[in-house]
Amino acid sequence: MHSSENGGADPSPAAVSAVGLRKSYGDKLVLDGIDLRIPTGSVFALLGPNGAGKTTAVKILSTLITADGGQAQVGGHDLATDPQAVRAAIGVTGQFSAVDGLITGEENMLLMADLHHLSKQEGRRVAAGLLERFDLVEAARKPASTYSGGMKRRLDIAMT
Repeated sequence: MHSSENGGADPSPAAVSAVGLRKSYGDKLVLDGIDLRIPTGSVFALLGPNGAGKTTAVKILSTLITADGGQAQVGGHDLATDPQAVRAAIGVTGQFSAVDGLITGEENMLLMADLHHLSKQEGRRVAAGLLERFDLVEAARKPASTYSGGMKRRLDIAMT
């Protein structure tokens, strides 16, 4: 819907919005100006072929990595200027990352450590200890979507 269609008012604010999101790894362009708008209260699925940039987009929107260009907001907070507020906003909604499986078990643990305001060093130490304790060391660098049901449950428990 264009804003002119309803007099400029936006009836449903965006939970997540991105304009021109870009990311490269060396010479490889992974995201080339992605635009995204997810209204508050909606259910959203991110689909695409391997290599389309889905995981990269999720990592950027969850503040695990930074974009090379573009602008994005999550929960009304700007990723570039207020990443702590973004982390706090997604921390309130729960443990989405282990459920969607787009990131590895280790990245899930590190994201939760960051959401709990641990330093990077402390977060890595805690994550490593929990991955070992819950017998997830061998799978730690694999996408959570590849985990068995039991492994996903153990990861969820480790993250609480």
